[in-house]
Amino acid sequence: MGNSFGQVFRITTWGESHGGGVGVVVDGCPPRLVLSESDIQPDLDRRRPGQSRIVTPRKETDGVQILSGTFEGRTLGTPISMWVRNEDARPEAYSEMAGKFRPSHADYTYQAKYGIRNWQGGGRSSARETIGRVAAGAIAKKLLRQRHGVEILGFVSQVQDIRAEVDLEAVTFEQVESNIVRCPCSSTAEQMIERIEEVRAQGDSVGGIVMCVVRGVPAGWGEPVFDRLEADLAKAMLSLPASKGFDLGSGFEGIALTGSQHNDLFRMREGRVRTTTNRSGGVQGGISNGETVYFRVVFKPVATVMMEQETVDVSGKDTTLKGRGRHDPCVLPRAVPMVEAMAALVLVDHALRHHAQCG
Repeated sequence: MGNSFGQVFRITTWGESHGGGVGVVVDGCPPRLVLSESDIQPDLDRRRPGQSRIVTPRKETDGVQILSGTFEGRTLGTPISMWVRNEDARPEAYSEMAGKFRPSHADYTYQAKYGIRNWQGGGRSSARETIGRVAAGAIAKKLLRQRHGVEILGFVSQVQDIRAEVDLEAVTFEQVESNIVRCPCSSTAEQMIERIEEVRAQGDSVGGIVMCVVRGVPAGWGEPVFDRLEADLAKAMLSLPASKGFDLGSGFEGIALTGSQHNDLFRMREGRVRTTTNRSGGVQGGISNGETVYFRVVFKPVATVMMEQETVDVSGKDTTLKGRGRHDPCVLPRAVPMVEAMAALVLVDHALRHHAQCG
């Protein structure tokens, strides 16, 4: 339970952080889509550890292999299975965690639920599980781009109290990828990197915000009531490790406005209904309105820190736990492709559902 996501375009991820590997099965991908590992690897490279001095030093190539679901370079319409081998697993580094619960990790809650847990790097609760999501998301992104002209772009907009001012309609992939923190504002990026390095030197961690912009979504995607587009996006984003908050459009900042100030007024432009502002974030009544969809995801400071902390052991005794292991002082740079992947999975699922329902 809880390992699958989506209705028509449905994925199931599998594997643990220090097992043989991790992967995903994608069911519901339409046939005849040109697909190879080269379509998937770039996003995995953006997610992988060891890519810069401000992320975990774990060395993984994260090379993906497609095991099923394609023939002569095209999808068959059958389940697509993909996997990535774990190459730099070090389970022995977590031996102390076998008998102690790490603060703010899933150690205690997994033990409470299942009566057993994989203490080697968190097992299934590790962010390494997101490899399957990013691999599946790469397929979803290609479908959305080729068949619907939809572009999905994530970037780091805030690290702790350092915020970037970004034009959501003009920001480009090249700007985002121009620096290791994935903030499209170069001057702000330098401040963010400096802050992350300061915190890392102290053995601590820091959080922030990833913003995602989706251009080209047509009006009509989404469902009423329980399957609202923003509700599915919220679930997708809050399923990511270390995520703690989500808002769409004006979000929490909209409370400072009155209704008349906040409303997106309609006008006819270029032969279709448009809005003069976009505080709705491209979604109204749970259904896309044709404007740019944009939202923010809050990520907490990573729970793994390099300092001794108070905790409890498996026998129920108070104790302490030494800070050790490889960790991200800030998860945000690697979270960007994860956010993009989950957005793609939600949107491609709704695109397919809309086609089945409305033609």
